[in-house]
Amino acid sequence: MSVSGGEGGPTALRIMLGGQLRRMREAAGISRADAGWQIRASESKVSRMELGRVGFKERDVSDLLELYGMADEDERFRLMELARAANNPGWWSRYGDVMPSWFTNYVGLEVAAALIRTYEVMFVPGLLQTEEYARAMVQLGKSTFLPHQEVDQRVELRVTRQQILTRANPARLWVVIDESVLHRPVGGEKVLRAQIEHLIMWSQQPNITLQVMPFSSVGYAGAGGAFSLLRFPEGDLPDIVYIEHAASALYLDKLEEVDEYVAIMEGLTISAAPVSATEGLLKEALARI
Repeated sequence: MSVSGGEGGPTALRIMLGGQLRRMREAAGISRADAGWQIRASESKVSRMELGRVGFKERDVSDLLELYGMADEDERFRLMELARAANNPGWWSRYGDVMPSWFTNYVGLEVAAALIRTYEVMFVPGLLQTEEYARAMVQLGKSTFLPHQEVDQRVELRVTRQQILTRANPARLWVVIDESVLHRPVGGEKVLRAQIEHLIMWSQQPNITLQVMPFSSVGYAGAGGAFSLLRFPEGDLPDIVYIEHAASALYLDKLEEVDEYVAIMEGLTISAAPVSATEGLLKEALARI
């Protein structure tokens, strides 16, 4: 397990360390309340630590390891290094002024994911957007125009997120989009044309699979709105379902919930046009603009 932050990012590292501390506490038969007493904190603070929702004070981690009977000095050193790495801010922290708190965790998890599966019914997913399409999306639905600097920051964040697809060990992305996405003129016809050409380019990359749900298909009955499924290389991180709303988001990680969305995604990939038809459908949409 790397503790450098690296591709894992602090969000994933916090979840990994929190999970290990929870398992150690349970193995030692110690309650959250007693663990909280040890670090001069509340039971709820221990719960948030174990879920990876807060940063870790090195003193707290050291005290908990003492309480849990950690005698292996090498393992103690590794966990303390993990705690230090988990406290390092991710590159996305510089966009805190324009990024809602509920989305910050998603970006951190996205960086750590090995496989991302996404279903989108309205727009091109952020990881596949051109800069011009992203700019139009940022302003979409706003009753008043945002300051230019804020728009630039939001667009830069969206484009920078795409580095997970081109890094040395790229994430694998599997996307199913509704055919209507290819006809919705976000930013105007010129922007849409460039976006579809961009999708053709992305669809040819070995780590990206793109499918289109054609108008001729009835789709999949269990599917509602857009969602993403994230899978991680580390065994300590469970699969997560991400569902975004207008002003918040849901993160689902219970096995039965994740399994339901996995089944929905598999149903969508079967109902959509085969991957071999994707380029043809994109070129057909391009010809109609």
